[in-house]
Amino acid sequence: MAVSVEKISNLERRMTIAVPLEPLQNQVSQRIKQISKTAKLSGFRPGKVPLKLVEQQYYNEVRDEIYSKAVENSFGAAAEENKLRVAGFPNIEHKPFDAATGQFEYVATFEVFPEVTIGDLTKVKIETPTLELADADVNKTLDVLIKQRVTFEPVKRATKKGDRVNVVLNASIDGQEIESTGEQGIDLVLGETSRVTMFDDNLIGNKPGVEKSFDITYPADHIPEQLAGKTVNYKVTINSVAQPKLPEVDAEFAKSLGVDDGNVETMREEVKASLTQEVEKRVKAKLKEQVFTALLEQANLDVPSSLVNVEVNRMIQMTSQNLQQRGVDISNINLEPTMFQDQATRSTALRLILGEIVNKNSLQANADQIRAMVDQFSQSFESPSQVVDWYYADVQRLDEPAALATEENVVAWVLGQAKVTTKKIKFDDLMGNA
Repeated sequence: MAVSVEKISNLERRMTIAVPLEPLQNQVSQRIKQISKTAKLSGFRPGKVPLKLVEQQYYNEVRDEIYSKAVENSFGAAAEENKLRVAGFPNIEHKPFDAATGQFEYVATFEVFPEVTIGDLTKVKIETPTLELADADVNKTLDVLIKQRVTFEPVKRATKKGDRVNVVLNASIDGQEIESTGEQGIDLVLGETSRVTMFDDNLIGNKPGVEKSFDITYPADHIPEQLAGKTVNYKVTINSVAQPKLPEVDAEFAKSLGVDDGNVETMREEVKASLTQEVEKRVKAKLKEQVFTALLEQANLDVPSSLVNVEVNRMIQMTSQNLQQRGVDISNINLEPTMFQDQATRSTALRLILGEIVNKNSLQANADQIRAMVDQFSQSFESPSQVVDWYYADVQRLDEPAALATEENVVAWVLGQAKVTTKKIKFDDLMGNA
């Protein structure tokens, strides 16, 4: 096998490989003989078809299969012989198989994994968020839990913010209908942030049976874009009004949160314990994000476009699946690769950087660290032991906890070199409630 390698760029290589045909032709002949033992052809008993007829029928198929396998095997061997770490899939070009004589030649163009240089991490500044949970933070969380369990009771007064209203709605632009609820109507809670404020403001202060007609001009940067800069006319009929009724924080409420004996103090302690775990989780996440950002800024590498393209395709597929699971009809949604290019480039670069650090510093997670991560996962379920058993029933299921545990090792390794300071953070800022 003759091989020549050409360097096109920092990452791109072109390999020309010539494979002798004689061994391949021998393989083709042997395969044809095997097929002839069981071949069926009209007018002949199975296994009694003349070899020439078998060859006429199967030769091209067998040749293409064996030559294709030879390309695959010879490419891998040539890359290994030349110490080339191939990134992504090669682009293979060759003449038709039946045109080859003496030897079969093809050209493979591909990218190699880049050299990754990690900069001076002692210059990196990392802030560790610190937060001491207070009773007020527990109360805020309880308030959220209370509101999540709100019920509504019918009233015959004018609407207020926070009321649930049932409305029949028709929306149009320039006389053209763009939305209608039909005769049955829909329920809306006035003051929800999912709608523009002006819409709810027009419904507040009205009694059941009132019909309202009003216009809303949406800003030019409004999302969805179909309404951006447009004036929409709404015709709304209020069918009914119901006021919110929040549950009392009592034994029944405690039981609804999983406290079997209904003890309210026990409930508060469990909420606080759960919050403490969530705070630790978010602090770790913020630290990890700072570390990863610092690594991307400090590292020097070329990112293979072939790997980025693979990541783009993966992200498109995941986004499509997520939209379908939410009941979105994706037939009219065009997920352009450019939408994911920047994020895919970042995640690919980060993966290469992490791989370099892990391999050079032997930071792979050990069995105890993986088990600790599995135990951490299991605490979110009613039967933690069953979750642990599920993970260890198939070694491939440990890939995710192993990867996360390894990432924690990298974070600890970077923090050991960086300039780390602490910064007090507010509960609402950490929890994203600000």
